[in-house]
Amino acid sequence: MKYLPIGKELFTGNRQNLAKLLPPNAMAILHSNDIMPTNADGTMGFRQSSDLFYLSGIDQEESILLIFPDTHEPKHREILFLRETNEHIAIWEGHKYTKDEARETSGIPTIYWTHQFEQVLHGLLTECEFVYLNSNEHTRAVVEVETREARFVKWCKDKYPLHTYKRLSPLMHQLRAIKSEKEIELIQQACNITEKAFRRLLTFVKPGVTEFEIEAELYHEFLRNRSRGPAYAPIIASGANACVLHYIDNNKVCKDGEVILLDVGAEYANYAADMTRSIPVNGWFTGRQKQVYDAVLRVMREATSMLVTGNIWDEYHKEVGKIMESELIGLGLLDAAEVRKQDPERPLYKKYFMHGTSHFLGLDVHDVGNKYRRFEPGMVFTCEPGIYIPEEGLGIRLENNILITKNGNIDLMKNIPIEAEEIEQLMNSR
Repeated sequence: MKYLPIGKELFTGNRQNLAKLLPPNAMAILHSNDIMPTNADGTMGFRQSSDLFYLSGIDQEESILLIFPDTHEPKHREILFLRETNEHIAIWEGHKYTKDEARETSGIPTIYWTHQFEQVLHGLLTECEFVYLNSNEHTRAVVEVETREARFVKWCKDKYPLHTYKRLSPLMHQLRAIKSEKEIELIQQACNITEKAFRRLLTFVKPGVTEFEIEAELYHEFLRNRSRGPAYAPIIASGANACVLHYIDNNKVCKDGEVILLDVGAEYANYAADMTRSIPVNGWFTGRQKQVYDAVLRVMREATSMLVTGNIWDEYHKEVGKIMESELIGLGLLDAAEVRKQDPERPLYKKYFMHGTSHFLGLDVHDVGNKYRRFEPGMVFTCEPGIYIPEEGLGIRLENNILITKNGNIDLMKNIPIEAEEIEQLMNSR
């Protein structure tokens, strides 16, 4: 791992919080993600299961975490199973956790090798009544590849059919929605690395540069600051490409007079930042570009002011829609009379602003959380309004990461330039 040690206290506390949510005689079992294949004997880079990392800090494949607070044997209340290494693995793949290293990372005293899992599990299942198994229940997930967790669910229910099985995901969503102080520090670090990368880009972008050259500068700054890389595929969208919401081709030449939409964010210790900025290729916004830019910025600031304790998802997004509606009328993109006659279920503003304003942020860019749960201190959201005008070849989106507190909110990206004038000044000071 490139990131610095986090400290076992975070993961010990997270496990204690989960244990409090489990009913008597309940066991929770979590598996690491698979290493996914490419072609021939190739593999993709490993990315740990966010839930297993949240509870253990272990960033290694073929790991299993078992939590059983009511077992009669105290040493088995928390067990970590790790892949046993050997000389061959060390030569071909590199270092793997020793048991002592895993104890220091996770705070879990009892460590077994993964090949011991079935034997240990069998004994513990004779004691427990409820078995909590994990799965990906994100509302936007499209799961087409069978995961290690899914394979285990089938195996466990087939081998031990008389236990009562429960879903772990709702408990994990409840816990992970509220970030601890240490988690906020890690997200802030991801935001700080993102700031460095953005400032680097402001002095690099000019007419004739390609989108992928900008992407390369981004990777350079991320990696040199202990980030594994981007938290998601970077969007470097110049001109009309900015009107494609998830444009990731990043292969066009940036032309004089265009605006580039940069949706980029560093990952640090598996925690994500998620920033969007829109900058002029030649260092200066045209009058129309600045008019649209400032409208988006006003929407963003009003939306940010509503990310406070007690608000709720649907009401928040409805109010942001009204603000955007007013701005689009002011830009001449919507007609006020037509807006008054619109179908409330199909608001006209969605022609130019078709996505949501916010999502949860944390171990995943689109982090887990319940949209029916009122906003609470410790939640972190993005705030990312945008206006997309294909007929003008112009798309503007602005995005910061907002921490909700009991006394309002804190912008974790407050130091990243966002005013149009400041961006122009920085781009022309090179």
